[in-house]
Amino acid sequence: MTGKPKIAALIVAAGQGVRSGGDMPKQYRRIGGRTVLAYAVDALADHPAIDRLQVVIGAGHDDLYADAVGDRALPPPVTGGATRRDSVIAGIQAVDADIVLIHDAARPFLPAAVVDRLIAALDVSDGAVPALAIADTLAKGDGLLGDTVARDGLYRVQTPQAFRRDAILAAHAAWDPGREATDDAQVARAAGLSVAIVEGDPALDKLTFAADFDQAEKRMMVSRTAQGFDVHGFTAGDAVQLGGVRIAHDRALAGHSDADVALHALTDALLGSISAGDIGSHFPPSDQRWKGADSEIFLAHARDLVARDGGIIDHVDLTIICEAPKVGPHRDAIRERIAALLGIRIGQVSVKATTTERLGFTGRGEGIAAQAMATVRVPRHQ
Repeated sequence: MTGKPKIAALIVAAGQGVRSGGDMPKQYRRIGGRTVLAYAVDALADHPAIDRLQVVIGAGHDDLYADAVGDRALPPPVTGGATRRDSVIAGIQAVDADIVLIHDAARPFLPAAVVDRLIAALDVSDGAVPALAIADTLAKGDGLLGDTVARDGLYRVQTPQAFRRDAILAAHAAWDPGREATDDAQVARAAGLSVAIVEGDPALDKLTFAADFDQAEKRMMVSRTAQGFDVHGFTAGDAVQLGGVRIAHDRALAGHSDADVALHALTDALLGSISAGDIGSHFPPSDQRWKGADSEIFLAHARDLVARDGGIIDHVDLTIICEAPKVGPHRDAIRERIAALLGIRIGQVSVKATTTERLGFTGRGEGIAAQAMATVRVPRHQ
C-alpha cells in the first residue's frame, strides 16, 4: 500500500442491550451526561488518523440515535441487520477506505493509544485486535468447582478490531451463514488472515450488565460541594415563606421576590456546584418580571441547569438562622417540599435551624439568614 491509507472507523450500535436493564438499548443510555454511543463517537472522531466515522444502528432507532449524537457532524447512520455480522457487513460496505476499525458501541471509553497500536500492527498483519492477558485463575465447574485451566496464552479480546477493508469484507462473504461469529477476528482467521494482538486497555471493558453501568457512572463523575448564603430583613406582614412552606408569623420577609431566604441560599449552592454564577445573575432584582416571584422558580431553574450539565444532586443541607419563627414544627414539610422541587428523596435533604444567641441582626429579630450546601456529581469533562 503506497501513500497514507484511508482509515474508516465503524461503530456497531444496532443491538438491543437487554441484559443491562433500563428502558432503552444500552448504547443510548447516559453516563455522566453523555450517551454511551456519544463517548465512542467522540473517541474515534477525535483521533487524527481516522478519516471517516460510520455508525450502524438498529431498525427503528433513528430518533434514539439523533438524540444520542446531537449536533455532531456525522454521515447518516446505516441500518444494520438481524445479527451483528449482518450489521458489520452493512457498515463496511458503506465506507470507502483502505483500513476499517470495527468497534462495539458498548465499549465507550477508548484510549487513543489503542487505536495507534492497532494501526501500526497492520504494517505486518492483515488484522489486529486489542487484548488483555488473563490474570485470574480459570476453572471448569458446574455448580461445584472443577479442574483449573492453564491461563498461559489466554486473552480477553476487545474492540476496535482493525483490518484491511477488502480482506475483512471477503472474509465475511466466505463465512458459513449458518454460524454466528463471536467477533470479526474469528471471521478473519477462518479466512486465513493473520491477526496480531496488541495491548488492550481495561477502560475498554464492555458494558453488559447493570453493575457495569454503575461502575462507569462512578468513573465518569466527580463530586463537587458548593455553598449558598442569603439574608432578608423583616417587614410588615403575617407570614414568612421558608423552604417553599408558608409559616404564620407576626411579620413577613422583605425582598424583590417572595423573599424565601432558604430557597435563595439553596439556589446559590446549586448554581455554585456547576460554576454558574449566583441567583442575581440569573434573576436580577432590577428586572420587574421577578417582583413578588415565587422563589421555587429560581430553585427549579438551578435544578434544570444542573441536569442540563449532566449533574446529579446527591444531597442538600440547609441551615436557617433566626430567633423566630420556630422552624422545628415545619422541618419535615420543608424537607418534603425541597425534595419534590429537586426530584430527590427526602433522605437527601437536611434542614436545620439555629439562633445566634441574640447576637447580630438575626439575634435582634431584624431578619432571617440561611446557609446551604449542595453536593452534586458532575461529569468529569465539565
